[in-house]
Amino acid sequence: MPVVVSLASGLLLGLVGPVAGKWDNPFCVAAGIVFSSGWPWACYAFMVGHFRRSKIESALLASLGLAIGVVTYYLFKDMNPTIPAGMQEATSIPAGMEPDTSGQGKILLWGAAAFVFGAPVGLMGNVARNPGIGGLLFRLVVPLTAFFEATQRLSVEADSEGAVFALTWNVTRMAACVAAVALIGHTVWSWRARRDRAEAPADAAAPVRRL
Repeated sequence: MPVVVSLASGLLLGLVGPVAGKWDNPFCVAAGIVFSSGWPWACYAFMVGHFRRSKIESALLASLGLAIGVVTYYLFKDMNPTIPAGMQEATSIPAGMEPDTSGQGKILLWGAAAFVFGAPVGLMGNVARNPGIGGLLFRLVVPLTAFFEATQRLSVEADSEGAVFALTWNVTRMAACVAAVALIGHTVWSWRARRDRAEAPADAAAPVRRL
């Protein structure tokens, strides 16, 4: 993945949430809920690392791209402060957790957090390139993150939000389970295919018994 594409994807990631928040139809509300949550940002950092060969580049580009996304997100959110009903609580920080409620304070806080946490997630994406069980543990990071965030959101906020909120996170949790099963199945299939290829020459070299 070229550097420009990685950074442009971070900028696009930051745009989706605020732009979707300008409309109140269910699809835009759901998109705003998803892209204002944590797991798509973790997925972005992971994929940046996954498509870079260098571990150093994986860490640096993931951090920088996330920081660009955070700045873009809050700049455009402040330009379009109107948020459709049902999204305000889903995308806000719980009371007492935000040290500075200004846009600049949020950019500094979450920009620094993105830069710090982006590096290890990007590095995990790079390590996930390794085939086999070792790489599988890292490939499951994003589905597990999405599953646990969805479960937490449903248990804490579902009663006070709306039907779209509950449906969005239930679909997210189901998709995370499907993705995890698919990754596990692909790893097992690849392992068996490699084992069969390794055993094939030995079978071909075995002497043929004549009747």
